[in-house]
Amino acid sequence: MKYLEIGNENGGFNGYVEHWNLFYDAIRAKYPYIKFVADGWDKFGDKQPDIVDDHFYDSPEWFMRHAGQYDKADRNGPKVFVGEYAVTKNCGLGNLRGAIGEAAFMTGLERNSDMVVMASYAPLLVNLNHRAWNPDLINFDSSKWYGLPSYFVQKMFAENRGDVSLPTTVESPLAEPDVLGGMIGVGTWNTAAEFKDIKVTAPDGKVLYESDFSKGTKGWKLFGNGADWNVQDGVLRQTAEKEFIRALAGKRDWSDYTLTLKARKISGSEGFLVLFHINSSEDRTWWNIGGWNNTADGIEAGETLDSKPRHIDTGRWYDLKVTVSGNHVKCWLDGEIIHDLNYDAGGKINSLYATAATDAQTGGLIVKVVNADTKPLETELDLSRASLSGQGTATVLTSENGADENSLAEPTKVSPKTEPVSFTGTSLKRSFPGNSFTVLRLQTK
Repeated sequence: MKYLEIGNENGGFNGYVEHWNLFYDAIRAKYPYIKFVADGWDKFGDKQPDIVDDHFYDSPEWFMRHAGQYDKADRNGPKVFVGEYAVTKNCGLGNLRGAIGEAAFMTGLERNSDMVVMASYAPLLVNLNHRAWNPDLINFDSSKWYGLPSYFVQKMFAENRGDVSLPTTVESPLAEPDVLGGMIGVGTWNTAAEFKDIKVTAPDGKVLYESDFSKGTKGWKLFGNGADWNVQDGVLRQTAEKEFIRALAGKRDWSDYTLTLKARKISGSEGFLVLFHINSSEDRTWWNIGGWNNTADGIEAGETLDSKPRHIDTGRWYDLKVTVSGNHVKCWLDGEIIHDLNYDAGGKINSLYATAATDAQTGGLIVKVVNADTKPLETELDLSRASLSGQGTATVLTSENGADENSLAEPTKVSPKTEPVSFTGTSLKRSFPGNSFTVLRLQTK
């Protein structure tokens, strides 16, 4: 055993540094060759870890924006083990778009392999009959299995590791934002709450939906482990104090609309959620009111945007209003505007991400290219400093839609395809499909 991690996500807890020092001294004295790993580490004085364990779970766009996470890391400090990472937000049950976000991020891990010594996707395996997390890389039942598109990203990186990273310059346009739209919903997080008078109106005044609970929860899709949805006295009620409980209504092709409703907290530690532009049961695009242990509210659309202090009183009805137009959202609480912002407040996203490396076994060149745009991108690769034969292969992971997923019925719906590549001269012109990850293996002369 070469590595030992002391604690996991314990940094910041009382007593952790003191216990770290005890473990460190005792183990170092007997096993001086062990490399120490710490997660949540923040400068332990002289007893620094050899490696820090970073964890990242977020949206596809977050991972794209953080592809340069380690570009300016201190090369004199501890090395990095990205011990847990995955797109977990706005990725369906593990779709192509999520995989492309991870691929973009992984180009940064590979580019900084002098700092990032290890990385591992999490979690790895799930029995579909006992699913408790979303997403999981490899899904199985008693007789069949399938890998997410993310599984093929991991496989393509693993099977195409170079030996020496080469300096690579990428000149990229900004990716065009998706056309946003989707269902509406309400939800709770460790709270019991009630909802009523739910209405959705189009910009021209047409009523798209108006709640009528005389037939119970008919017309609503109910989600959440341990959820307890019911209708009582004409009000939609959820009484289980569990995490990530949702009720969805409407259509995925709804784009611009105004959602109004009333909400009341019954009990629990937080407030309530108002969902909008939802395309999958696992999407987390919402206004979180009284979240973070009833201390704040904010827009969560991949990242938390425009967070503000907020406390929600138990037993009080609140009037809520959300207007969405493209990637713009406005929110009112009891007639007061609280949020007025664009989704892309987290920053623009580049279309292209790339790395290059030599392959000592074949003498060839390995180039990895991610197109995070939804549209194909015409590119030119300048290979003038490499002595290439003009022959090679391209292995491409893509699909018709970024929302495409694999399943037991279609285990390879989103899977890589390999094709020959030929070119002349010192440049390669190629169109990279939208939402694609491509591995080019180019032969030398």
